[in-house]
Amino acid sequence: MKVVKTYTEAELISGIRKDNHDSFQKIFERYSQPLYRFSLSYLKSKEAAEDVVQEVFTKVWANRKELKTNTSFQSYIFTIAFNSVRKYFNKLSKVNGIKHEILLEFSREATNFDNRNNFQLLLDKLDKLIEEMPDKRKQVFIKKKIEEKSLKEIAEELSITPKTVEYHITEAMKFLKKEFEELSVKGLIFFYLFIDK
Repeated sequence: MKVVKTYTEAELISGIRKDNHDSFQKIFERYSQPLYRFSLSYLKSKEAAEDVVQEVFTKVWANRKELKTNTSFQSYIFTIAFNSVRKYFNKLSKVNGIKHEILLEFSREATNFDNRNNFQLLLDKLDKLIEEMPDKRKQVFIKKKIEEKSLKEIAEELSITPKTVEYHITEAMKFLKKEFEELSVKGLIFFYLFIDK
């Protein structure tokens, strides 16, 4: 009887760092479906969800040399997926003139994704808190954390100094951390997993 070896996540990540395609395939098989279900629960589009999964693993391979074996790979890839979903809604809202919050409201129904309701509430809370920020701070935060632009790019676009960009990001993060700390333990986990990165 042939014994099939079960690889730990750390072993697979180590293999990917060494350009091992077999390790990459095993990681893909392990996480592609959970990522797909996560994305589909928000996007309600099979094609869009598949695109998110493809984007996640494209980034994993492109940044394989920087992967860490001593941190949560699952958190890393779900953070990428989370940002991809947000960018999708942001783009759609610009094209169709529909508010991001309204689109997310439509995505609440008919899903079996674990803890989805809790996640949705936290995501809604984040959107509301962003809206409460001073206008310039909100612009800086969105460009840095959602659009993933560099300090230099943001400074040039908003005609401010990189130091001012850093200041707004620091203040925004302090504000969000305080608010999520007061929510619950889950709120604090959400902050560190999806915002403070």
